[in-house]
Amino acid sequence: MNKNRYTYIYSTILLLVLLITSSCDQDLLNVQPTDRLADNAIWQDSSLVEAFVINTYIGPRLTNKEGVESSGAGFGRTWEYALWSSLTDESIYNNDDDTWLIQRGELSPANLGIAGTIWGRSYRVIRDCNLFLDNIDDVNMSESKKQRLTAEIKFVRAYRYHDLIRNYGEVPLMGDEVYQLEDNLLAEDLYEKASISEAIDYVVSELDKAAQNLPTDHNSNWEKGRATKGAALALKSRLLLYAASPLYTDGNNDPNKWQAAADAAEEVMNMQKYSLYPDYGELFLTPYNNSEIIFERVYTFDNRHLPLEIANGPNGYGGWAGNTPLQNLVDDYEMDNGMPIDESGSGYDPQNPYEDRDPRFYETILFNGAEYRDREVETFVPGGRDSEDGQQPWNTSKTGYYLRKFINPDLPITNPWNGQSTQPWIYIRYAEVLLNYAEAQNEATGPDASVHDAVNEVRNRVGMPDLPQNLTQSEMRERIRNERRIELAFEEHRFYDVRRWEIAMDTENEPAYGMRITKNGDGSLEYERKVALDGRSFEEKHYWLPIPREEIQASDGQLEQNPGY
Repeated sequence: MNKNRYTYIYSTILLLVLLITSSCDQDLLNVQPTDRLADNAIWQDSSLVEAFVINTYIGPRLTNKEGVESSGAGFGRTWEYALWSSLTDESIYNNDDDTWLIQRGELSPANLGIAGTIWGRSYRVIRDCNLFLDNIDDVNMSESKKQRLTAEIKFVRAYRYHDLIRNYGEVPLMGDEVYQLEDNLLAEDLYEKASISEAIDYVVSELDKAAQNLPTDHNSNWEKGRATKGAALALKSRLLLYAASPLYTDGNNDPNKWQAAADAAEEVMNMQKYSLYPDYGELFLTPYNNSEIIFERVYTFDNRHLPLEIANGPNGYGGWAGNTPLQNLVDDYEMDNGMPIDESGSGYDPQNPYEDRDPRFYETILFNGAEYRDREVETFVPGGRDSEDGQQPWNTSKTGYYLRKFINPDLPITNPWNGQSTQPWIYIRYAEVLLNYAEAQNEATGPDASVHDAVNEVRNRVGMPDLPQNLTQSEMRERIRNERRIELAFEEHRFYDVRRWEIAMDTENEPAYGMRITKNGDGSLEYERKVALDGRSFEEKHYWLPIPREEIQASDGQLEQNPGY
């Protein structure tokens, strides 16, 4: 990575901020609108224009839990303390961090917990994208560079709309309009929601336009984290998969929509650019020369993100526990022979539950007896160093498990502040595209050979056996859903998957289970399920988030709240 290049980029972003704010401080009696850039300085300097584009990827920082103080916000959210997994049946956040109210179904327009920034951040960035499009024609820059940056902006805007749609359903579309303070911001049509199908059609069209002018490859490592043709097409495949799913179609199954989603995923596959990274565990620690990553956010040397090691590490090592995996997820890892643990003949032993499981289990979850750093993890009681009997008992996992995925064992857990996390955050990777294709093609035509090939490619990467050949369409549906659960665990898919499949009334009303392990005097262990977080609750209205109350108030009540809130 070129450190000087990153220093230049972030310096120009800082200059951009200073240009904006300085115009507001010159004369308090001569107030300048804060939505305008001083003297159009940015659009007169091509370097500042490129910095402006990069800043749209980063997005505004809206809460105090978005990474360390020196970092900006994330493209989708950021490397926060609580992952989106801790709003699902994958994990709970050990010390709440505004997640428990969502787990317990207590969110409201006045309090969305950690989900409260999506609306505001998305529309702020959409306006910035529109501002760019309104000015780019006047910038002194080569036409090829203008086309590239315009395509990036269209991708960023499309991603923000995709995030709005998958969280709120029907949302207003701004088009290319740049609203000013003197405009009628209470105009009725400003708050009119587009239907889900209209919004998805718009975003898919924008992604198609972006793909035409985005590069297939980055020119160098300093461009990592910026959009490519593959990123636009892969995001399109995700959005069309959502569009075909039950929640988005009111349960009206349409094979044509599923086929469109399959075709979109296949377009990425046919690029023959991406492939599965050989090592599943190292995949998440490798931002460069990684054939699987399609779109990511990378750290910079001067601006690394929250140390995931201390945030999620076991208390016996000095960690804070963080996003602690649930037994609900652990039970869904197959045996390494490919059989679910509750299937007759699987070989599963409830008194030796961590033996012979899917290899991804060992790369994702720290459990009692797991080899980690310089010893085995000890969650048993009495006396386990990573249990409530260990040091810092307030940081003991409530579930009996700790997160291993994303964690770099070569980085320190204690006092990590000068060696903070260097992992990328992967928004889209090739395994998701393969599973998108498998799900969509199975729904469109049934479990043909191409469906088996796509799923088996993901499974074979870690040494898991092929799926059985004689599966029905419904049986394949369940296997694909479980494959997504395991392969994409903690990558912020589960929250949206259980909603679009309309199974959240089941999965999110299950108790949040953990495992209590008791060590007997003779050294033997007894395993007993326990409830790690009580009161998990999900209602029909929770399939979509409520629009924040302040947004409804700002529209003078013209913006319609989502049903049930």
